[in-house]
Amino acid sequence: MGALTLARAALLCATLGLFLAPWHGLQDGLSELSAWPGGTAAPLVALLLDGSRWWLWPVALLLALAAPALLRGRAQASLAWIGAGLVLVVFAAGYAIGLNGLNWGWLAPLLGAPPAQPSLGWGALLVLAGGTGMFAAGQAARGRFGADAFVAFLVCGCGFLLLLFVFLPLVNMLSAALYEDGRLAPAAFGARLVAPEAWSLACLSTHQGCGVVWNTLLLATLTAVISTFLGLAFALLAVRGGTRGPISAGAFRAMTILPLITPPFVVSLALIVLFGRTGIVTGFMWDWFDIPRSRWIYGLPGVLLAQVLAQAPIAFLLLDGALRAISPSLEEAASTMGARRMRVFRTVTWPLLKPALAAAFLLAFVESLADFGNPLVLGGDFDVLSTRIFFAIAGARHDPGRAAALALLLLALTFGAFALQALWLGKRRYTTVTGKGDSGLPAPMPKGLKFTCAAVAWPWMIFTAAVYGIILIGGFVHDIGRGDLSFTWRHLGTGFEVDWFDGAPAFIGSAWDSLFTTIQVAAISAPLTAGLGILLAWLIARQNFPGRRGLEFMTMLSFAIPGTVVGVSYIMAFNVPPVELTGTALILVICFVFRNLPVGVRGGIAALAQIDKSLDEASATMGGGAFQTLRRVVLPLLRPAIIAALAYSFVTAMTAVSAVIFLVSARHNLATVYIVGRVEAGEMALAIAYSTVLIVIMLVMVLGIEKLVGRARLGRGSAPTPIRAGA
Repeated sequence: MGALTLARAALLCATLGLFLAPWHGLQDGLSELSAWPGGTAAPLVALLLDGSRWWLWPVALLLALAAPALLRGRAQASLAWIGAGLVLVVFAAGYAIGLNGLNWGWLAPLLGAPPAQPSLGWGALLVLAGGTGMFAAGQAARGRFGADAFVAFLVCGCGFLLLLFVFLPLVNMLSAALYEDGRLAPAAFGARLVAPEAWSLACLSTHQGCGVVWNTLLLATLTAVISTFLGLAFALLAVRGGTRGPISAGAFRAMTILPLITPPFVVSLALIVLFGRTGIVTGFMWDWFDIPRSRWIYGLPGVLLAQVLAQAPIAFLLLDGALRAISPSLEEAASTMGARRMRVFRTVTWPLLKPALAAAFLLAFVESLADFGNPLVLGGDFDVLSTRIFFAIAGARHDPGRAAALALLLLALTFGAFALQALWLGKRRYTTVTGKGDSGLPAPMPKGLKFTCAAVAWPWMIFTAAVYGIILIGGFVHDIGRGDLSFTWRHLGTGFEVDWFDGAPAFIGSAWDSLFTTIQVAAISAPLTAGLGILLAWLIARQNFPGRRGLEFMTMLSFAIPGTVVGVSYIMAFNVPPVELTGTALILVICFVFRNLPVGVRGGIAALAQIDKSLDEASATMGGGAFQTLRRVVLPLLRPAIIAALAYSFVTAMTAVSAVIFLVSARHNLATVYIVGRVEAGEMALAIAYSTVLIVIMLVMVLGIEKLVGRARLGRGSAPTPIRAGA
């Protein structure tokens, strides 16, 4: 794509936003179009002509300034200034003039007393997109980004989206840490950062608990180490272990991803049913072995167990894709030179897994930091940063400044882990896909390693089956919490009753609305998350441009804070003009996309680390631009990363609760929020029955995504069947 083509497309987009699309009312969706082109659906040109938005005349003037050169077939470097001006004018006007008139009092001598201005609409969105395209075209015309307009537009567009939907809400939230009673108070900010509740080490010398920073760091480290180890064991068995027998490969993979597709608080409830003071296992141990009943599940052990159940499948998905991408010929060469199986694994396979291991560890670490549901249900006296932040916001003592300071400490822990990952990987290369022919066979696992993996994986699988057995049974008995195990369909019928009226089905169950909304939101956000994540991974790993590290930094921001803080920050940023989205389905999609974006980015970077850059260079030598190289060379080799991003983003959108509990509305309710409401109402069996339905739906969808997208297969796949003697 040339700079001129991009600039003309951007000008067309902005012109449509100026003349046709409604300038206000993005939060109303398409419902206001019935009044077009007047009233609340009026385009900007109509508002300019009637004088009601006279302060937006610079938008029309900037577009008029860009048009002549583009119509003559010239893309000038000055387009960068015009595009930047469009974006700045739209946002500056939106923030300066709001629902109550002028927000910035210092502009009163210049603007007087302008009328109220509602939030931006589809027309403003088109103008902003056009301005971003012009800015990118101008940068490409200057020779930036290798003079490739496609790369320039991707970088500028992704940067704009990250600034708007990640950085802006975070800054809005964290700025509260500098204020106390509405006044700027730097001293109070410093006191919050070093408060004993965060850094106390009293647990080392007394019976009091340690600070929440140390608790959070300990929990996240243990979760990341154990989850990565379990994920590696499962991946080795799935890829190199030749899993056969009564459990097929499909069932093996389904069991490993079951914890991934379950709402985390439901797993916590199952653990309480099993190991609580009156739990099934606890009662069995007391009756048969006289082991006293205790509350050990409440605290670090219980939260750790629940988090490992949730994070080990993520590690498995990442490591499974990385193992399948390792060129078998490398291991075959080592075996040919006389190396034994364990030495081949230690010197060839293990080093090539480093990027995926680091990505799995980092994601599990960050997810543990951000987890809210499990510590809330099972934490007991073991406080972590996410729960402290939640109660600082939603508790009796509403203290957003304290919550923001704790969120800043959480960010520091996350990016400390990111720095350690970069230090461990260093500048080594992990290329295994070179474009050359590859007819090798994957090296078999060493017997000792295979036995160790099986000894770890199969007991964990049995334990997982027991947890999910509780979930499945709980929805079809009267009250599993009180030991009433008599069978009933009542709970499932309450939520998912279907009747027929005039020959058409009527979904009259109380859970249908939330289920349909959840599926729609997840189906929209999952491909957006995977696509944007893979594009960002390609930009970060394959392109050199100013601000590359900053772009990578911003992709991790939304993952670094608990979901409750994400939800509150979105309310603070998007509840009033210029961008008003609360109460809409769009804010749910945006929240899920940017919340889960780091999964696609880190998985894509780990996969790209194994693909030789010479493939890109060969495509460029043959005359292919960045777009053709990405579409024809890179994307086909990134199928495992695409599967991981699609599966994870879909199931997270189906099961997330903390990030969206503040964002749902009566019109757009989600399944997890419905389940939480049923738990609060004491309808535990109905909540578990709904969770069972979600598990089945997500399992079908995840396996369907894998079947549709396919999986990378390097080499010949399997060894030939041996010929029996006498055949």
